[in-house]
Amino acid sequence: MERENMVKSVSRALDIITLVSLKKGGLGVTEIANQIDINKSSVYRILSTLVQYGYIEQDSETGRYKLGYKFLEISSKLLESIDLRAEARPYLQELENLTNEVIHLVVYDQGEVVYIEKLEGNETLRMHSKVGKRAPMHCTSVGKAILAYLPTNVVVDILERKGMPMHTDKTISTKEELLQELVQIRKNGYAMDLEENEYGITCIAVPIFDHLGKVIAAASISGPTMRMTDERLSHLKSQMISMGNRISKRLGFESRIS
Repeated sequence: MERENMVKSVSRALDIITLVSLKKGGLGVTEIANQIDINKSSVYRILSTLVQYGYIEQDSETGRYKLGYKFLEISSKLLESIDLRAEARPYLQELENLTNEVIHLVVYDQGEVVYIEKLEGNETLRMHSKVGKRAPMHCTSVGKAILAYLPTNVVVDILERKGMPMHTDKTISTKEELLQELVQIRKNGYAMDLEENEYGITCIAVPIFDHLGKVIAAASISGPTMRMTDERLSHLKSQMISMGNRISKRLGFESRIS
């Protein structure tokens, strides 16, 4: 019976926390009691305990209760512990199973992308990419997916420092043309590499955002151009955007790409 009462108290405390979190200006004891059908004395006792531990605080002027800074402390620890590769892997595997193509996960570092995950798929495809290898941003779908969400001055600085070497005759080689494409990528929510990095290989990529809304990574599907037809790419776009959204959400980002 004691255990049952304890579980009930915890359940009520969580209900109160949820209720308080929904009201920016906080709630009073009576309002809480009315909304979750608990008597005021019980609500007050639970609130007092939550205040004691920092999960709830009381506004000294209004007397209303609102979320305490303890939640901020806990959430920051959670965010610090999030492992991008581990969080993304189930979604990358899902995409690999669906397409049988090569799947990449990269992070942005010092004006380049670094491959941190590569799933090979079941189809035969020879690519230069491998985990730990760096690649340019201007001619890869993952690089362009990240560039599109960086400030323009940062993009220009990267292009000026790294240059825009031609990897194939389809590589975008002027800053103006690339900046125009980045605008389109932001509108579409995905980026393409149409044999711009390697001949015979077409890629589609989406950006991945952290809890602050900052672009930190990108994921892509790569396949031979003969398999990556316009029809197939059109079908893959929505799946890629959905995957990018889901990974970003796991990192604490409120989705804005659709």
